Amino acid sequence: MTARLILQLAALLGALGVGIGAFGAHGLRKMLEASGRFETFETAVRYQFYHALALLAVGILLHVKPELRSLGTVAWLWLGGVLVFSGSLYVLCLTGITKLGAVTPIGGVLLVAGWIVLLLAARHV
Repeated sequence: MTARLILQLAALLGALGVGIGAFGAHGLRKMLEASGRFETFETAVRYQFYHALALLAVGILLHVKPELRSLGTVAWLWLGGVLVFSGSLYVLCLTGITKLGAVTPIGGVLLVAGWIVLLLAARHV
């Protein structure tokens, strides 16, 4: 994955996080509170934002140090993690399909794996 693509994905995840977060806080708040899922929705948005910002940093680092190719792996892991972790929580909150709760930890594992790969990549900075 290139630094440019990572930065574009960071921007996209950040923009979507703002939009989804605002929609949840204003347009869906009553429904989410009634179903007891408001905090779950906020968790999904928060983790999406954390990793959008982290992707931004990784994209900048890869631009400066293109030899750190494993940063592309970090980006893929985080992108997959956000899609599975936050995505499954969004779907759970909006549909009430509780079976998705079994998928959410897979996203969490992908996010953690990305941080571990970043830890290993940092040895070469």
